[in-house]
Amino acid sequence: MAAHEADAGGRVTITEIARQAGVSVPTVSRVVNGRSDVSPQTRARVEDLLRRHGYHKRPTASPSRAALLDLVFNDLDSPWAVEIIRGVEEAAHDAGVGTVVSAIHGRSGDAREWMRNLRARASDGVILVTSALEPVLHEELRILGVPLVVVDPAGSPALDVPTIGAANWSGGMAATEHLLALGHRRIGLIAGPPRLLCSRARLDGHRAALEGAGVTPDASLVVPGDFRPESGFAGCNALLDLPDPPTALFAASDQMALGAIEALRSRGLRVPEDMSVVGFDDLPEVRWSAPPLTTVRQPLADMGALAVRTVLRLTRDEQPDSPRVELGTDLVVRASTAAPARRG
Repeated sequence: MAAHEADAGGRVTITEIARQAGVSVPTVSRVVNGRSDVSPQTRARVEDLLRRHGYHKRPTASPSRAALLDLVFNDLDSPWAVEIIRGVEEAAHDAGVGTVVSAIHGRSGDAREWMRNLRARASDGVILVTSALEPVLHEELRILGVPLVVVDPAGSPALDVPTIGAANWSGGMAATEHLLALGHRRIGLIAGPPRLLCSRARLDGHRAALEGAGVTPDASLVVPGDFRPESGFAGCNALLDLPDPPTALFAASDQMALGAIEALRSRGLRVPEDMSVVGFDDLPEVRWSAPPLTTVRQPLADMGALAVRTVLRLTRDEQPDSPRVELGTDLVVRASTAAPARRG
C-alpha cells in the first residue's frame, strides 16, 4: 500500500477509503463522526469499507455528549496564554461547546500522551497555539476526521490547516515608527525566539521602519529574548552596557518590556526620561505598570474566539472564508515613551 494510503501503524486512511468508495474525504469524515447528512446508500458503502479495513468509528455526538474542543499550547506559564484562553472560552460557551486545555511543552512524549487522551474523549476539533505537531500526529488527526486550526503558528503549517495570527510585521513597524517620530535614532530591540514566525515578523517590521526613516539598522542594538521577563531584564542590561547605549527600546513582548523596565530601575534610570520603552501584546497588567506601558495591542482574545468559530465551521464541513487570517494590531501610547533626553 502506498505511503499516503496508510498511517504509521498500517491502518488505512480515510483518504484511501474515500477513493475506494468514490466519495470525498469530508463525506467519509461525516460517516466516521456519525453525522446524519449522508445518503443511506453512501453511508452503507462507506461503513462497509470501514468494517473491512478495521477502522473504528469515533463515538457519535448525541444529546448526552456535548461537542468538545481541545485547546493545546506549548506552555501555559504566560499571561499571553490566559488571554487566548479567555477568547476561546467565551466563544465556546456562546456556542454551547466544552473545552479541554493542555500543554505539551514541546516534548514528543507529552504530545503523544495528549493524542491518546484526545482519542479517548472523542474531541470534535483542535486549536493549536504557537506550537507544532509531529507529522504523524497531524496525520492521525486527519485520519480521525478531527479538524485543526493553528493560532499564531510557530512555523509554516500544512497547506490544508487554517491559521489565525496578528499583523506582527506592521505592529513591529508601528512600534519603531512611534519612537522615530519622537526623535529617537538609536533604538534597541529585544527580539523574540527566532524559530517563531511572529518574532521574525516583528524584527522585520522594526528594520523596515528604521530603513524607511533613513536609519541604518545596527546589529549590536538587537539582542535575543524568549518573551519572558528574565530575558527582557538581561537584554536591557546588555544594551545598557554598550559604549553608546540606545535612547529607546522596543521589546517584542510586554513581559520582556516589564523586565527591561526593572533593569533600568535597578540602575537608577527612569522611564521614559532616560530611556523610552515600547512592548508588544497589550496584556491587562501593563496599563498599571510604573509607568503605564506604551505597547502594540494584538487582539489575543479575538484570535482565540475566531479560532473557535473557524474550527466549528470545519466540523460542519464548511470552509473558512480565508485559510490564512491576520487580525490587525494597534499602537497604544501611554507614559513609557517620550522624546530623547539630551546627552553630554
